Amino acid sequence: MNSSILSSLGLSNFDFGIAVIAVAVLLVLFIIVLILLIVQIKKTSNLKKRLDRFTTGAEGYSLEEDIAAIYEDNKWLKNAVDENQRDIKNLYRKHSGAYQKLGLVKYDAFRQMGGQLSYSLALLNEKNDGFLINSVRSTDSCYTYTKEIVDGKSQLLLSDEEAEALALAVGQK
Repeated sequence: MNSSILSSLGLSNFDFGIAVIAVAVLLVLFIIVLILLIVQIKKTSNLKKRLDRFTTGAEGYSLEEDIAAIYEDNKWLKNAVDENQRDIKNLYRKHSGAYQKLGLVKYDAFRQMGGQLSYSLALLNEKNDGFLINSVRSTDSCYTYTKEIVDGKSQLLLSDEEAEALALAVGQK
């Protein structure tokens, strides 16, 4: 009877041994896939637990709130850094014109005073522009002269002491 049914289906030469092996192989594959599925579900469950602990924090605070707070802090820090950079540029701009180089030479102008009470003082900015003060003291008077300095040079003739003070301020000595 079985063979007449198989014959009518066109499967008269069908081998049941092959069918049993095929079913067994499919069953083994199904079991392997089922085991892999269970392992993945377990890993996903563990990952979800870790994520829940991470996002709720130790005391129930949300990580999202912490990230928002850090973002606000970073915005404040960026604004503070930008403001500091503007202030520093402004200070550099202002400082470039300030007198920052100094050369001082004390001397005895008339070799009679018994002390070095005369002096030449050079005050220069970053670009070596500024002025030179020469104070000459004698026993009965004191004279003060100024000379303009542009780019480390004077258009007027300099005394030895004035030239030395200028060289000190420019950094050549």
